Amino acid sequence: MSLFTKINQTISTLNVETISASRKETLKPLIDFVQVKVNANEEIRLNFICTHNSRRSHLSQVWAQTLAHHFNIKQVFSYSGGTEATALFPMAAETLKNTGFQIETLSKGDNPVYSVKYDANQHPIICFSKKLDAAFNPKSAFAAIMTCSSADGACPFIEGAEKRIPITFEDPKAFDNTPQQAEKYMERSLQIATELFYVFSQIQA
Repeated sequence: MSLFTKINQTISTLNVETISASRKETLKPLIDFVQVKVNANEEIRLNFICTHNSRRSHLSQVWAQTLAHHFNIKQVFSYSGGTEATALFPMAAETLKNTGFQIETLSKGDNPVYSVKYDANQHPIICFSKKLDAAFNPKSAFAAIMTCSSADGACPFIEGAEKRIPITFEDPKAFDNTPQQAEKYMERSLQIATELFYVFSQIQA
């Protein structure tokens, strides 16, 4: 494992003691899903779903793949999707870049495609906005992790999902175009990272 130095430094600052007991209960179904897959030596497919697939779902996708690698948990494949496709919001990409991820724009336009690398020798995470049932995403045997309450409410049924797990986060979009924008995006990214660090730290390989 050779995560980029700045990402390692960020991970070293994450404090799981900041996660409340009730929040740990919210995270437990995801821990259980991953553990069952590890025990069975099966692929672990995680699809993080939000309304627009533009902020929280991408932050979750990237941190899940990175932290699975950090804890040397094999066969984790992390995805994201939305109830509609828009675009990865530039501040979400900028926040990841400021945490040490290497980001390249593969295509421009209304819905740019980004390559996000966390380790020089690992396949990049491909990030762009897409509907949750897009061809790019898995069709079966995945956990649908609902990262926003509106998507959770709008999608009572997700075809192909083996398990549906609501783990919702506050939307940093509320701070767009304000002086606190960068701070609030980083705050949300680090919360997601901390909670996913806790999830993968609980897995017995």
